Amino acid sequence: MKLFPTLNIRQGQVIPTAGGLPGSTMDPLRMAEHLLDNGAQCLALVDVDAAQGLGHNREIIGRILARAATRAKRPCVQVAGGIRASDQAQYFLDLGANWLVVGTILHKSPAVVENLLSRFRAHLTAAIDARGGQVHCSGWVSNTGLDAIAFAERAKAYGFRRLLFVDIPEEEGADPDFETARRLGEASKLPLLMGGSLTRPAHLSAARERGELHGAIVDALLLIEDPALMELLHPASCA
Repeated sequence: MKLFPTLNIRQGQVIPTAGGLPGSTMDPLRMAEHLLDNGAQCLALVDVDAAQGLGHNREIIGRILARAATRAKRPCVQVAGGIRASDQAQYFLDLGANWLVVGTILHKSPAVVENLLSRFRAHLTAAIDARGGQVHCSGWVSNTGLDAIAFAERAKAYGFRRLLFVDIPEEEGADPDFETARRLGEASKLPLLMGGSLTRPAHLSAARERGELHGAIVDALLLIEDPALMELLHPASCA
Protein backbone atom coordinates (compact mmCIF):
# COMPACT_ATOMS: atom_id res chain seq x y z
CA MET A 1 0.00 0.00 0.00
CA LYS A 2 1.46 3.33 -1.10
CA LEU A 3 1.30 6.38 1.15
CA PHE A 4 0.38 9.69 -0.49
CA PRO A 5 1.08 12.77 1.66
CA THR A 6 -1.53 15.31 0.57
CA LEU A 7 -1.07 19.06 0.25
CA ASN A 8 -4.44 20.80 0.22
CA ILE A 9 -3.68 24.22 -1.29
CA ARG A 10 -5.94 27.22 -0.87
CA GLN A 11 -4.92 30.77 -1.75
CA GLY A 12 -1.30 29.68 -1.99
CA GLN A 13 -1.17 28.08 1.48
CA VAL A 14 -1.41 24.49 2.70
CA ILE A 15 -4.53 23.95 4.78
CA PRO A 16 -5.71 20.93 6.78
CA THR A 17 -8.13 18.47 5.20
CA ALA A 18 -10.48 18.94 8.15
CA GLY A 19 -10.62 20.73 11.48
CA GLY A 20 -8.33 20.10 14.41
CA LEU A 21 -5.05 21.16 12.81
CA PRO A 22 -3.60 24.62 12.25
CA GLY A 23 -2.62 25.66 8.77
CA SER A 24 1.04 25.93 7.85
CA THR A 25 3.23 28.93 7.21
CA MET A 26 5.55 26.69 5.19
CA ASP A 27 5.50 27.40 1.46
CA PRO A 28 3.82 24.50 -0.42
CA LEU A 29 6.93 23.94 -2.54
CA ARG A 30 9.16 23.73 0.55
CA MET A 31 6.69 21.37 2.22
CA ALA A 32 6.66 19.08 -0.80
CA GLU A 33 10.46 19.02 -0.87
CA HIS A 34 10.58 18.35 2.87
CA LEU A 35 8.33 15.32 2.42
CA LEU A 36 10.36 14.02 -0.51
CA ASP A 37 13.59 14.54 1.41
CA ASN A 38 12.13 12.44 4.23
CA GLY A 39 11.33 9.47 2.02
CA ALA A 40 8.00 10.19 0.35
CA GLN A 41 7.70 8.24 -2.89
CA CYS A 42 4.27 9.67 -3.72
CA LEU A 43 2.52 13.02 -3.39
CA ALA A 44 -1.07 14.17 -3.76
CA LEU A 45 -1.75 17.82 -4.59
CA VAL A 46 -5.26 19.24 -4.20
CA ASP A 47 -6.29 22.63 -5.55
CA VAL A 48 -9.01 23.48 -3.04
CA ASP A 49 -9.91 26.79 -4.69
CA ALA A 50 -10.38 25.14 -8.09
CA ALA A 51 -12.47 22.36 -6.54
CA GLN A 52 -14.80 24.97 -5.07
CA GLY A 53 -14.84 27.17 -8.16
CA LEU A 54 -13.06 30.02 -6.35
CA GLY A 55 -9.97 30.49 -8.49
CA HIS A 56 -6.98 28.18 -8.73
CA ASN A 57 -3.42 27.44 -7.55
CA ARG A 58 -2.23 26.05 -10.88
CA GLU A 59 1.08 27.93 -10.91
CA ILE A 60 2.11 26.67 -7.45
CA ILE A 61 1.13 23.10 -8.30
CA GLY A 62 3.03 23.42 -11.56
CA ARG A 63 6.17 24.49 -9.69
CA ILE A 64 5.89 21.50 -7.35
CA LEU A 65 5.48 19.14 -10.31
CA ALA A 66 8.45 20.66 -12.12
CA ARG A 67 10.64 20.34 -9.02
CA ALA A 68 9.53 16.76 -8.36
CA ALA A 69 10.42 15.85 -11.94
CA THR A 70 14.07 16.76 -11.28
CA ARG A 71 14.42 14.16 -8.53
CA ALA A 72 16.76 11.25 -9.23
CA LYS A 73 13.88 8.93 -8.27
CA ARG A 74 10.76 10.64 -9.53
CA PRO A 75 7.79 10.36 -7.18
CA CYS A 76 4.30 9.38 -8.28
CA VAL A 77 2.31 12.63 -8.13
CA GLN A 78 -1.47 12.84 -8.17
CA VAL A 79 -3.26 16.15 -8.85
CA ALA A 80 -6.88 16.88 -7.93
CA GLY A 81 -9.25 19.81 -7.78
CA GLY A 82 -11.20 21.43 -10.58
CA ILE A 83 -9.83 19.40 -13.50
CA ARG A 84 -12.71 19.92 -15.90
CA ALA A 85 -11.09 20.44 -19.30
CA SER A 86 -8.49 18.83 -21.56
CA ASP A 87 -6.15 21.83 -21.49
CA GLN A 88 -6.01 21.68 -17.68
CA ALA A 89 -5.26 17.96 -17.76
CA GLN A 90 -2.58 18.41 -20.42
CA TYR A 91 -0.94 21.22 -18.42
CA PHE A 92 -0.41 19.01 -15.38
CA LEU A 93 0.67 15.96 -17.39
CA ASP A 94 3.22 18.01 -19.34
CA LEU A 95 4.78 19.03 -16.03
CA GLY A 96 5.06 15.45 -14.81
CA ALA A 97 1.81 14.54 -13.03
CA ASN A 98 1.15 10.80 -13.09
CA TRP A 99 -2.51 10.69 -12.06
CA LEU A 100 -5.30 13.25 -12.37
CA VAL A 101 -8.41 13.04 -10.22
CA VAL A 102 -11.86 13.95 -11.50
CA GLY A 103 -14.92 14.02 -9.29
CA THR A 104 -17.60 16.70 -9.59
CA ILE A 105 -17.77 16.48 -13.39
CA LEU A 106 -18.61 12.77 -13.19
CA HIS A 107 -22.22 13.65 -12.43
CA LYS A 108 -22.37 17.21 -13.78
CA SER A 109 -20.65 16.92 -17.18
CA PRO A 110 -20.69 13.39 -18.66
CA ALA A 111 -19.61 14.69 -22.08
CA VAL A 112 -16.49 16.29 -20.55
CA VAL A 113 -15.69 13.03 -18.75
CA GLU A 114 -15.91 11.07 -21.99
CA ASN A 115 -13.63 13.56 -23.73
CA LEU A 116 -11.06 13.38 -20.94
CA LEU A 117 -11.15 9.59 -20.95
CA SER A 118 -10.68 9.45 -24.71
CA ARG A 119 -7.40 11.37 -24.33
CA PHE A 120 -6.07 10.62 -20.86
CA ARG A 121 -7.64 7.35 -19.68
CA ALA A 122 -4.43 5.85 -18.28
CA HIS A 123 -3.88 8.90 -16.07
CA LEU A 124 -7.39 9.44 -14.72
CA THR A 125 -8.73 8.48 -11.30
CA ALA A 126 -12.42 8.74 -10.43
CA ALA A 127 -12.97 10.36 -7.03
CA ILE A 128 -15.85 9.38 -4.81
CA ASP A 129 -16.16 11.83 -1.91
CA ALA A 130 -18.71 10.30 0.43
CA ARG A 131 -20.11 10.59 3.91
CA GLY A 132 -22.32 7.81 5.23
CA GLY A 133 -22.45 6.26 1.78
CA GLN A 134 -23.71 9.47 0.11
CA VAL A 135 -21.63 11.24 -2.55
CA HIS A 136 -20.63 14.88 -2.00
CA CYS A 137 -19.10 17.25 -4.55
CA SER A 138 -17.60 20.72 -5.08
CA GLY A 139 -15.07 20.39 -2.28
CA TRP A 140 -17.52 18.55 0.06
CA VAL A 141 -19.94 21.49 -0.09
CA SER A 142 -22.87 19.74 -1.76
CA ASN A 143 -24.59 16.41 -1.07
CA THR A 144 -25.58 14.96 -4.43
CA GLY A 145 -27.97 12.37 -2.98
CA LEU A 146 -26.18 9.69 -5.01
CA ASP A 147 -25.22 6.34 -3.55
CA ALA A 148 -21.46 5.77 -3.41
CA ILE A 149 -21.65 2.15 -4.57
CA ALA A 150 -23.79 3.05 -7.59
CA PHE A 151 -21.33 5.84 -8.34
CA ALA A 152 -18.42 3.37 -8.29
CA GLU A 153 -20.27 1.16 -10.75
CA ARG A 154 -20.83 4.19 -12.99
CA ALA A 155 -17.11 5.03 -12.90
CA LYS A 156 -16.32 1.44 -13.88
CA ALA A 157 -18.78 1.66 -16.78
CA TYR A 158 -17.15 4.89 -17.96
CA GLY A 159 -13.84 3.04 -18.21
CA PHE A 160 -11.85 4.46 -15.31
CA ARG A 161 -8.94 2.31 -14.18
CA ARG A 162 -8.77 3.32 -10.51
CA LEU A 163 -10.90 4.85 -7.78
CA LEU A 164 -10.19 7.29 -4.96
CA PHE A 165 -12.58 7.02 -2.02
CA VAL A 166 -12.42 10.21 0.05
CA ASP A 167 -14.12 9.23 3.29
CA ILE A 168 -15.66 12.38 4.79
CA PRO A 169 -15.88 11.72 8.54
CA GLU A 170 -19.25 12.12 10.23
CA GLU A 171 -17.41 13.91 13.04
CA GLU A 172 -13.83 14.76 13.93
CA GLY A 173 -11.94 11.69 15.11
CA ALA A 174 -14.44 9.20 13.71
CA ASP A 175 -13.10 5.80 12.65
CA PRO A 176 -12.49 5.29 8.92
CA ASP A 177 -15.38 3.81 6.96
CA PHE A 178 -13.56 0.69 5.83
CA GLU A 179 -16.84 -1.09 5.17
CA THR A 180 -17.75 1.35 2.40
CA ALA A 181 -14.20 1.02 1.06
CA ARG A 182 -14.65 -2.76 0.90
CA ARG A 183 -17.97 -2.43 -0.90
CA LEU A 184 -16.56 0.07 -3.39
CA GLY A 185 -13.72 -2.28 -4.23
CA GLU A 186 -16.05 -5.23 -4.64
CA ALA A 187 -18.53 -3.28 -6.78
CA SER A 188 -15.95 -1.76 -9.12
CA LYS A 189 -13.19 -4.39 -9.17
CA LEU A 190 -10.80 -1.44 -9.58
CA PRO A 191 -7.64 -0.52 -7.64
CA LEU A 192 -8.79 1.62 -4.73
CA LEU A 193 -7.13 4.49 -2.87
CA MET A 194 -8.64 5.91 0.32
CA GLY A 195 -8.24 9.18 2.17
CA GLY A 196 -10.03 11.76 4.24
CA SER A 197 -10.40 9.86 7.51
CA LEU A 198 -6.96 8.21 7.77
CA THR A 199 -5.45 10.37 10.48
CA ARG A 200 -3.52 8.06 12.83
CA PRO A 201 -0.88 5.31 12.53
CA ALA A 202 -3.51 2.83 13.75
CA HIS A 203 -5.75 3.75 10.81
CA LEU A 204 -2.94 3.06 8.35
CA SER A 205 -2.08 -0.22 10.05
CA ALA A 206 -5.72 -1.28 9.83
CA ALA A 207 -5.88 -0.25 6.18
CA ARG A 208 -2.75 -2.25 5.37
CA GLU A 209 -3.99 -5.33 7.22
CA ARG A 210 -7.29 -5.35 5.32
CA GLY A 211 -5.37 -5.60 2.07
CA GLU A 212 -8.04 -4.04 -0.15
CA LEU A 213 -6.40 -0.63 -0.56
CA HIS A 214 -3.70 0.16 -3.11
CA GLY A 215 -2.99 3.56 -1.60
CA ALA A 216 -3.65 5.76 1.44
CA ILE A 217 -4.08 9.52 1.20
CA VAL A 218 -2.88 11.28 4.37
CA ASP A 219 -2.88 15.00 5.17
CA ALA A 220 0.71 16.27 4.89
CA LEU A 221 0.15 18.49 7.92
CA LEU A 222 -0.63 15.41 10.00
CA LEU A 223 2.58 13.76 8.85
CA ILE A 224 4.67 16.77 9.77
CA GLU A 225 2.98 17.08 13.18
CA ASP A 226 3.28 13.38 14.07
CA PRO A 227 6.76 11.75 13.99
CA ALA A 228 5.15 8.29 14.03
CA LEU A 229 3.32 9.10 10.81
CA MET A 230 6.38 10.71 9.24
CA GLU A 231 8.27 7.48 9.92
CA LEU A 232 5.79 5.70 7.63
CA LEU A 233 7.20 7.60 4.65
CA HIS A 234 10.27 5.38 4.61
CA PRO A 235 10.31 3.19 1.48
CA ALA A 236 9.75 -0.08 3.32
CA SER A 237 6.56 1.32 4.81
CA CYS A 238 5.13 2.29 1.40
CA ALA A 239 5.51 -1.09 -0.22
